[in-house]
Amino acid sequence: MVPSNRSSPRRYGRDRGSATLETVILWPAVFLLIFGIVHAGIWFHARNIALTAAQEGARTASMNNGDGGAERAAEFISSAGSDSILSVRTITQSARADDVTVTVSAASTTLIPGWMIDVTQSSTAPIRRWTDP
Repeated sequence: MVPSNRSSPRRYGRDRGSATLETVILWPAVFLLIFGIVHAGIWFHARNIALTAAQEGARTASMNNGDGGAERAAEFISSAGSDSILSVRTITQSARADDVTVTVSAASTTLIPGWMIDVTQSSTAPIRRWTDP
């Protein structure tokens, strides 16, 4: 007696096109996740460059009696080679009696052409002076 395959129905007909449907739904989500992670990394890198430039400017101004901070921040950004990541809009410096603040306002490039995300970082440092006891 030869065994018959009639007891197990063929399932090939019901699965037709499922791989295509899974691909159409899954891949855009995967690409969106990957591009989101890369975009967040670019923004975070631009933010760190702006913060470091502001800290360098505040440190320099604090040692020079409140002068030269904005110039040092601009010099740091240009020497870091971050012109493709960070588009600087303004670098401001404000000094009060005891401290100095340097603020870097820029825009971070993105993966979407023509779209820029604002990045603003500031740093404050005390002005260092010699005082007589």
